[in-house]
Amino acid sequence: MKKITPDEVKILSQYIYSISGIHLDDKKTYLIETRLKDLLEAEKCNSYGEIYYKAKTDRDRTIERRIIDAITTNETLFFRDNSPFDMFKYKIMPELIDRRTAITSGIMPVTLRIWSAACSTGQEIYSMAIILKELLTNIKKYNIKLLGTDISDEAIAKASYGHYNKFEIERGLDKEKLQRYFTLNHDKWKIRDDIRAMAVFQKFNLMSSFSGIGKFDIVFCRNVAIYFNNEDRKKLFDKIADVLEPDGYLIIGATESLSGISQRFEPQRHLRSVFYKRKY
Repeated sequence: MKKITPDEVKILSQYIYSISGIHLDDKKTYLIETRLKDLLEAEKCNSYGEIYYKAKTDRDRTIERRIIDAITTNETLFFRDNSPFDMFKYKIMPELIDRRTAITSGIMPVTLRIWSAACSTGQEIYSMAIILKELLTNIKKYNIKLLGTDISDEAIAKASYGHYNKFEIERGLDKEKLQRYFTLNHDKWKIRDDIRAMAVFQKFNLMSSFSGIGKFDIVFCRNVAIYFNNEDRKKLFDKIADVLEPDGYLIIGATESLSGISQRFEPQRHLRSVFYKRKY
């Protein structure tokens, strides 16, 4: 395997930051080297510097997109960590539905807008869709909008397709839910059409403007801000606060905290989990 030089680490780290907001310091040398090695071989590059210059001069930005696909982790599974989904099902959704139903007096459909801000290959948002399907006895009474975004073209394409192999499907999904919400299609499991239809996916860079993305009742932004520096984390959560309804909820990763990052949210605890509410 070709070895990356310190100068190449520096220039590629700066480039990756400029296109994705992902902060990679010199401790991530091995990550850059291993994640990009297949791309080097595919593009017949003799060095990591060469792949950088190819990306910079590639007018259709194909190499840029492939670098993002390679660098982003896309590590996910159905009902990942369990606790946030229990909190979503038994705490957040009942509270939210009660408030929204009171506003509409039970006459108009209740609108629920939920954003998975780093949806990867779709397991997180499909997990929420399954919970909503089980929780809401008459789902037609609700106007549900689930948005999944990710910076990776490859991840978004897979999420939209809704097909998962045996390894992916067994990570976090019990047999009962597998049989109820998926169908076997050759050697892949396909999410049921009515579940798939609940979600919309689009490519989105969290470092870009949130203008036009809409307002949300709940935002899941788990395990993505850990790749940003503190300044960019603050910008990210300030922008999320701007698109969150005044009584909206933010759920971040179990090992993450907004302490010292954002003053616009207040933490709330439910059993073993913490979620955040926007300050008025």
